[in-house]
Amino acid sequence: MELLKVDTLEQAREKLKEKVPRDWLRTYEVPIGEALGRTLAEDILCKSDIPDFRRSTVDGYAVRSKDTMGAGESIPVFLKIIEEVAIGTEAKSEILPGTCAYVPTGGMLPDGADSCVMTEYCEELDKETVAVYQSVSPNKFIVNIGEDHTAGSLLLKKGTMLRPQEIGAMAANGMTRVKVFEPWRVTVISTGDELVSPGGSLTKGKIFDINTHALSALAKKHGFEVIGAQAVADDEELLRAVISEAIQKSDLVAISGGSSKGKKDITAKLIDELSSPGVFTHGLAIKPGKPTILGLDESGRTLLVGLPGHPVAAMAVFEMLPVWLKKYLQEEKPVLKIPASLSGNVPGTPGRQMLVFVQLEEEGATYTATPIFGKSGLISTITSADGYAVLDLNREGLKSGEKIWVHKF
Repeated sequence: MELLKVDTLEQAREKLKEKVPRDWLRTYEVPIGEALGRTLAEDILCKSDIPDFRRSTVDGYAVRSKDTMGAGESIPVFLKIIEEVAIGTEAKSEILPGTCAYVPTGGMLPDGADSCVMTEYCEELDKETVAVYQSVSPNKFIVNIGEDHTAGSLLLKKGTMLRPQEIGAMAANGMTRVKVFEPWRVTVISTGDELVSPGGSLTKGKIFDINTHALSALAKKHGFEVIGAQAVADDEELLRAVISEAIQKSDLVAISGGSSKGKKDITAKLIDELSSPGVFTHGLAIKPGKPTILGLDESGRTLLVGLPGHPVAAMAVFEMLPVWLKKYLQEEKPVLKIPASLSGNVPGTPGRQMLVFVQLEEEGATYTATPIFGKSGLISTITSADGYAVLDLNREGLKSGEKIWVHKF
């Protein structure tokens, strides 16, 4: 194998699209109350008109709009009250010229009525008569049949990340269960003799393990199911056993560290030994993130990703490749990028794309992006950032005031 023959980010993504088919995805049904944050695995059509009856959006009087023409504060229109519609019951009457009916918010509109007048503009003179002090136009303060959705129309599109509002839409459709994509099962492995679990004792040359915890949290944030997470010493036999076990039970194995061209860097070798067809990308033309590995085990339907050891690079590459692939395969809507103006100059990196981490500041209707310059081994580089921009391959740099697109974390 020729190590670190780099791919661009776009080339790596094209390889992922080619090698990981959509039929690897699994789906299952869950109660709608447990579907929050899941991704919809099929289109949902509306079962019936929503609403399937005309209803009022205010507490007021259902009227014929023609009967209110000319009404005002000093010249009211007098109408006869023929019904008081209770919420959740069917309206019985028909609104004829000169008549009206009281209807609460959400109540059913009687036949013949085409508008409502809010109670604030009405005065009930007795049990049968109301003075109306406002003229209303047709369809004022009412919702017509099918105005929200018509029967057979697309209610929710496959790939929709289910938020509270989508849960409400499914409830309005009379649904109790929904088909969603199963979360990808992820094992996170951090490698290095220098790693000590938080809570342990540090000696000279040791550091607390960041990546196991940061990558696990990042995976959970994006809807993955973390089924294993551990730090492993730079021992080839131990790492072989851990990766082998992870392949058997995971859809994605993320291994941070051990991916560059060094004496103890054995991740690529083990991925090739333990999976088939094995490594298909070894090196990414991006800074930070060059020592990135992509491999595949087709029989186990497992994607293996070797991530850089530095936390900033590891988290950035995880977002740009595994998270991107999940969203692509599940047909999720891309996260919106934010246009912003740079507040300082940014140097380029010959031969590589470059990630520019930035802080965003809102200024009226626009954003200013302040570059954060820091080493990829420093966690403060990413904790200070609101997002990142990707500087094009071989771009010499960016000048203060230039427009960039920011991918928000």
